[in-house]
Amino acid sequence: MDRIDAMRAFVSVVAEGSFSRAAELLQLSPQLVSKYVSQLEDKLNVRLLNRTTRRVNLTEAGMQYFQHAQQILASVDEMDQQLGGLHQNPKGTLRISAPVSFSIKHLAPLLAKFQQEYPLIDLDLQLNDRKVDVVDEGFDVVLRIGELKNSSLVAKYVAPVRVILCASPDYLKQHGIPMCPEDLKHHRYLHYSYMEMDDREVIFPWLRSKNVEKSGLFQSNNGDVLVEAAIAGAGIALQPTFIAGEAIRKGQLVPILLDFEPKVMGLYALYAHRKLLASKVRCFVDFLDGYFGASPYWDEFVGVGSTQPN
Repeated sequence: MDRIDAMRAFVSVVAEGSFSRAAELLQLSPQLVSKYVSQLEDKLNVRLLNRTTRRVNLTEAGMQYFQHAQQILASVDEMDQQLGGLHQNPKGTLRISAPVSFSIKHLAPLLAKFQQEYPLIDLDLQLNDRKVDVVDEGFDVVLRIGELKNSSLVAKYVAPVRVILCASPDYLKQHGIPMCPEDLKHHRYLHYSYMEMDDREVIFPWLRSKNVEKSGLFQSNNGDVLVEAAIAGAGIALQPTFIAGEAIRKGQLVPILLDFEPKVMGLYALYAHRKLLASKVRCFVDFLDGYFGASPYWDEFVGVGSTQPN
């Protein structure tokens, strides 16, 4: 027995004064309505209605139960209406975790347009390059870059992320242009602390610190710092084009060894549940879909293949 359905049947019988009219109102058979009320009485172990062939009368217990049941059903109906309203007009606070550099350079316009379309949704954006826990840290959506390992989270692909080697024209003029991955061992590498080096990529073995012949290592957990260092001539950086693309467009950096570019990664939106997903989350995930396109604007001046400086 569904307690709410039985309660609604009982209240309808009392309000309509008969099982047949209650059945018509609820679009159920009179036999099912009668069964609901009988099961409710059995569950409560008390008689709620005195039945005659012509009418039904409330017992004293039935009167008390009727008053409380009306309040409960009104509360349930109000809750359903409110949740339905959230689906039609999404609102509430959407907590997002996203990478630092990507957010600063590319996320603000997206979020501004999203709030223009969904003005009732409040945004709480937290920037962090570490891997946060969606559930334990209370985030609705986490934007993450890289290959995703097996996870119970739902992952929505957002945009491609290219990672390329680049250096300033002055650095390359002074130290020479690497023509093959082995040449990297003669250059200074500006290391990103969170970079996972997959040995299946031919350039990574030559970027490891043990293979770098020069002393004075430079590493950071922020890609913007490394790109600025590369612009200043400190060495070669391996960074996403969404960070380095603007410097390449201005001629401050030059892509190198594009023929050995690592496999394209992805930007993903991660969230906890696919079923009964909150409307604010569903709207945001749908808004992200296709926003940056198959070839994002930050790749426009990067080039493909054997691009080398003049």
